[in-house]
Amino acid sequence: MGSRFLRAAMLLVGTGSLAAQAMAQVPASARANPFATPSTLPFQAPRFDLIKDSDYQPAFETAMAQHLVEVQKIANNPAAPTFDNTIGALEKSGRMLDRVSLAFFGVAQANTNDTLDKVQEAEAPKLSQHGDAVNLNPKLFARVKTLWDKRAALKLTAEQTQVLKIYYDGFVHAGAQLSAADQTKLKALNTQLASLETSYQQKLLAAAKAGGLVVDDKAKLAGLDDGKIAAAANDAKGRGLDGKWLIPLQNTTQQPSLEDMTDRATREALFHSSITRAEKGDANDTRPVIQQLAMLRAQKAQLLGYPSWAAYTLYDQMAKTPQAAEAFMEQLGTATAPEQKREAAELQAQIDKDGDKIQLKPWDWDHYAAQVRQAKYDLDQNQVKPYFELHTVLEQGVFYAANQLYGVTFKRRTDIPVYQPDVMVYTVYDKDGSELGLMYFDYFKRDNKSGGAWMSNFVGQSKLLGTKPVIYNVANFQKPAEGQPALISSDDVTTMFHEFGHALHGLFANQIYPTVSGTNTARDWVEFPSQFNEHWALDPKVLAHYAKNYKTGAPIPQALVDKIKKAANFNQGYALGEVIAAAMLDMDWHSLPASAPKQDVDQFETAALAKTGLDVTDVPPRYRSSYFLHIWSNGYSAGYYAYLWTQMLEHDSYHWFMDHGGLTRENGQRFRDMILSKGHTEDYGPMFKAFYGKDPDVGPMLEEHGLAPVAQ
Repeated sequence: MGSRFLRAAMLLVGTGSLAAQAMAQVPASARANPFATPSTLPFQAPRFDLIKDSDYQPAFETAMAQHLVEVQKIANNPAAPTFDNTIGALEKSGRMLDRVSLAFFGVAQANTNDTLDKVQEAEAPKLSQHGDAVNLNPKLFARVKTLWDKRAALKLTAEQTQVLKIYYDGFVHAGAQLSAADQTKLKALNTQLASLETSYQQKLLAAAKAGGLVVDDKAKLAGLDDGKIAAAANDAKGRGLDGKWLIPLQNTTQQPSLEDMTDRATREALFHSSITRAEKGDANDTRPVIQQLAMLRAQKAQLLGYPSWAAYTLYDQMAKTPQAAEAFMEQLGTATAPEQKREAAELQAQIDKDGDKIQLKPWDWDHYAAQVRQAKYDLDQNQVKPYFELHTVLEQGVFYAANQLYGVTFKRRTDIPVYQPDVMVYTVYDKDGSELGLMYFDYFKRDNKSGGAWMSNFVGQSKLLGTKPVIYNVANFQKPAEGQPALISSDDVTTMFHEFGHALHGLFANQIYPTVSGTNTARDWVEFPSQFNEHWALDPKVLAHYAKNYKTGAPIPQALVDKIKKAANFNQGYALGEVIAAAMLDMDWHSLPASAPKQDVDQFETAALAKTGLDVTDVPPRYRSSYFLHIWSNGYSAGYYAYLWTQMLEHDSYHWFMDHGGLTRENGQRFRDMILSKGHTEDYGPMFKAFYGKDPDVGPMLEEHGLAPVAQ
């Protein structure tokens, strides 16, 4: 999922002179900017038919100035602080800044260009400074602290109490109680960090684009089907490489084409293109930026009274402490390591059986794993793909499951302007037929799109603001050649269900205040609904509804379904191990104290991975440091463990469903009422326990992965 726009983090205000200076810098022409007033489109959807790239920067400048004026009024209010004149007023402030930020960062991540890159480079430090002007304003914090200190006497609702707590904790966490001298240091650190994170993102996008494997001999692509070869030729043509073939890089270490390629030298070349994409020693090498980010984050944590960035970051997470997250990961690693060794031996045996006389390497894993899977389960992904046509999966699978669980329905519409022609838009209707929100789907890979898949909002839900959610899902599926069907893999199907789980979390938001609405939750909670939604992809009722041959309409044969289910736990040592290794690498980077020297990125990574006890030689981490976008730019620093933590929550929840009748409207409604519609109105532990009946248990997760439980 994409990073949330900081509403409570980029809170408020500066001095009167700062506001006046900011207003003076705003050009008069900005008043006609399309972000100046709320959109007149349904649901206040962004006016992508009117928005030009040149509109974003003046909109940011105007919006920050307006925000400062609004919050200055709150900070200087002579009336005694009340919830409404302070917290409520803050929740209503910054509307233009929300509009431009949500639109800009959505487009910049999914459809960037040189102009947008320059805007982000220019505005990132200014946004950081703007947040500091708000978070470090003593008058504003004094009002919030007054409310916090007398909260018991205020007769607040449960949601208001939670919002007040988030504001108070957020101010303290942002440095409101530091001395003036330390606040000056903090502001400088924040500005540097914002610039470095932007630089990292832009370098990595450029490195991934340049790092794609160019092939000049079609024979080297042996094993790829005609559709993939045609797509590779089309991608090469798009870069002016007529007569050649281009395999673009996915954001992960392993690349999808490695499974099918029979030419080992090509597999090795593609793998090395992937793992060295941002380590060329050129302008796109991300390692110097990583060195600085790790040091500055540790320094900021120390300034704010924490031993490490991980300790600073986890203060409001469900896990609470790095030690709790690490203990959880070690438990998973202990269960996974033996399975990795068993799988590696099984693949080597397959290699020996084939008479290939080679030693297993990472670029061989997926290729021979496919052969073992075929031998054990007679499952060929190329047999499966004809039953997974993207649009059918979306409308007859993803939407159908949501309807069966929650009663919602969907209607395609073409009257809403989009930022790129491939984007599809749907209105979402609630069980009573009322409009629930708007959904955008942007599924195909582009060179100017960040890797991976994510969800976020163009408009957030809030009863206070009178807004309903406008949400988008983005992925990086291979776009078919002209006239060809969009056939996707079973992993892609899972991705669609995953990201739509995030969307449901946002669509079912039912909060008054935007700070606690929808997916504005902790990292180790926000991935819970999305991973839970993955289960319905293979639910018999759902699968039968969407898995139909794109040519004949024939349903997927039961024999093939049985193979898919039997193979579900195949290669789990690899699949789980690569994520555990990446999560441990992330935590090691962000456990560095401020006293630590600048790290050699390669040496640090090698040492960190060696400590995991995992087979990192055969199973490299899902992301190496140099292309770990999640932790260096996307808000998941010291938080990548959240994908594993929330797997525990979602497996527990799925087991609850299976114990209570599976996919039913009654169960779906209970999950919606107790989890999906709650936002961050309650603490995560009690919220989960109320649904599940007890505290989280790692047992169902290990069972689902086919791993033996670890003795306590």
